[in-house]
Amino acid sequence: RGLTDISLLKHFIHLRYVDLSKNKLQDLSPLSSLTQLLWLKVDGNLLTSASMQELLYLQVISFDRNHIKDLEGITHPLLANLSLKENKIQTVRGLSHDQLSSLEVLELRGNEIKTTAGLNVSKLKKLYLAQNTICSLEGLEEFEELETLHLRDNKLEALDGFSDNMKCLKYLNLRSNGIRSFQEVEKLQVLPMLQALVLMDNPCTEEPDYRLEVLSRLPQLQRLDKELIEEDEREEAEQIPKKRLEKK
Repeated sequence: RGLTDISLLKHFIHLRYVDLSKNKLQDLSPLSSLTQLLWLKVDGNLLTSASMQELLYLQVISFDRNHIKDLEGITHPLLANLSLKENKIQTVRGLSHDQLSSLEVLELRGNEIKTTAGLNVSKLKKLYLAQNTICSLEGLEEFEELETLHLRDNKLEALDGFSDNMKCLKYLNLRSNGIRSFQEVEKLQVLPMLQALVLMDNPCTEEPDYRLEVLSRLPQLQRLDKELIEEDEREEAEQIPKKRLEKK
């Protein structure tokens, strides 16, 4: 509706669900009166900051497609799901586990993030970082409860940074990066629960026997590039280390 002013809303203190998407808002301060707010969507506005007055019951926020540059000032104790897709964010620093102890899902795809260093919210279960410019993975050892990690369309050439502390990670999407060798894929052996891996559109997928080579290094996989692992594939992959030894 092209709204620029929402000051009227501060009188509706019992509102629980508010959708202000596709307006021209630059200021959300009137929402500080909505102390019962549970769910807020402000996609497609002109916001340059996600900072707001702390709201005790707020559980879901979507700030997609704004002009937000950092993650400072987000301090809602019950917030479980935070989305900041397609903004101008360059660093993941600014979030605090002490202030966001309930955060489980963080969506940051389509920003300008170069590294995962400083993402201080260790209780996350799902982390979406696709379509950034990430070239190094740092600080991931804190994510002991993370189950899903999306890193599609980034600049990764090496897979250092994964940790055996990540004992819940089941799904990892690395599509469209720069991973060339199976030695890099081997570094994923530290992930004990990894079941689904996406490596499509990486240089290593052009190598002969690509699926078998990956499976020989990660035998616990159930799915590779969206396709289930067949039993005969698994048996064939088991022979590869022996063949490698014979060649040596």
